[in-house]
Amino acid sequence: MPDGHSSSDRAPRVRIAPSPTGDPHVGTAYIALFNRAFANAEGGKFLLRIDDTDRSRYQADSEAQIFESLRWLGLSWDEGPDVGGECGPYRQSERLEIYRQKAEQLLESGAAYRCFCTPERMAELREQQKAAKQDPGYDGHCRDLPQSTIDERLSAGTTHIVRLRVPDTGQTIVHDELRDPIVFENERIDDQVLVKSDGFPTYHLANCVDDCAMGVTHVIRAEEWITSAPKHVLLYQALGEPLPKFFHVPLLRNADKSKISKRKNPVSLIWYRDQGYLPEALLNYLATLGWRSSDEREFFDYDFFQSNFRPADISLGGPVFDLEKLGWLNGMHIRALDPSDLRARLERDGFLSGVSEDGLRAIFPLVSERLHLLSDFVQLTSWYFGEPDEYNAEDLLVKKRTPEETRETLDQAEAAFAGFDAYDSESVEAFLEQCRVEWGLKKPHLFMPIRFALTGRRETPPVNDVIAVLGRERVVARLHAAKNKFC
Repeated sequence: MPDGHSSSDRAPRVRIAPSPTGDPHVGTAYIALFNRAFANAEGGKFLLRIDDTDRSRYQADSEAQIFESLRWLGLSWDEGPDVGGECGPYRQSERLEIYRQKAEQLLESGAAYRCFCTPERMAELREQQKAAKQDPGYDGHCRDLPQSTIDERLSAGTTHIVRLRVPDTGQTIVHDELRDPIVFENERIDDQVLVKSDGFPTYHLANCVDDCAMGVTHVIRAEEWITSAPKHVLLYQALGEPLPKFFHVPLLRNADKSKISKRKNPVSLIWYRDQGYLPEALLNYLATLGWRSSDEREFFDYDFFQSNFRPADISLGGPVFDLEKLGWLNGMHIRALDPSDLRARLERDGFLSGVSEDGLRAIFPLVSERLHLLSDFVQLTSWYFGEPDEYNAEDLLVKKRTPEETRETLDQAEAAFAGFDAYDSESVEAFLEQCRVEWGLKKPHLFMPIRFALTGRRETPPVNDVIAVLGRERVVARLHAAKNKFC
């Protein structure tokens, strides 16, 4: 009975192996975070390997986007295609000869066999199994072909694949460090394809061969690979290699508990960067989806996570990816930034340019509590760093006030603030109240036209703060422009 348990006292070597088939996925960052933090904490190595053997879905620019996105998050790697390492090459498309040799080794030992079944036969088999309500899977048609038949078909150039020869009887046990041993009946394990008809390896062969060759000690990956784990255990044993320790991490899920997908949630790391999420906030959030600190804190940085995280502490609950929760955390991290750092990030990420640090320090306290994204900062402060939003005279009107009355109020306000000197928030607040009483106005009749005249919008920080931060020159000019809209 194959037993999939092993351990290692070596410094950990861990990896991720994303496929360059589209935008880099948030799930890749989720798994990479756990791998990198574990390697860093234990003095080990974190490897990036590119699984580019699926040539039908391969996208030429996707690899560079993977590199860029992971580095944006701060998840750099010790060995990989662009940094090298002693176990390269790190692109699986550059390791085809290695896989060919290992496939030959498996064929010679009898652990694998050549399958000459055509796509048509396989389609017919699936229909038969479906009609008979049987589990889908290969029926072993080519498992025991005579060598003479195999040689004849090879000589004729007959298209074929290579399959894993799974034992007909017994059990294969997968020891997952987060779960009780998982027992698989061998008769229910499919003879997995190892080499496709185009000569490229499948994920199963390539990853097992590479994990062995690269000395991977711990495989921390998504739980969707649990069903493939017994095949990998059998492959390790057929290759005569020790097993790594397996940790299958719960999948990120949508609110309906389905696997996270772009139909229900943004999954592209590029999208999160472009929307104005901070990398440290996204890492913080991803960490909370699979792990809890002993003190139950939710707001923390990568260093705290690395110092406290152990793979055995990964939670097995189904983590729901909640954009609202992520936005809350992102706002927390934005508010924790020093203004000089905030300014640098706004400019680097293309949200604002030419922003003075003094201006940023003045406006940031007024909008910080409403910030969830860097892009929010642009929208919330456009009236300060630029001109008010476009508006019409009708936008300045307040219920039960005529255009003539509104124009008069704006004219009075212009004159009053032209002669006012104390442009701090408390002094402005007191002055506004004094004017309101003297002019016999209700608060909305004074505050609302002034607010709109200064910002072009109805929702802003308190009007006294708006006036204080704009200063006399801009306040007077904007009030003058507003009253003239009634001419």
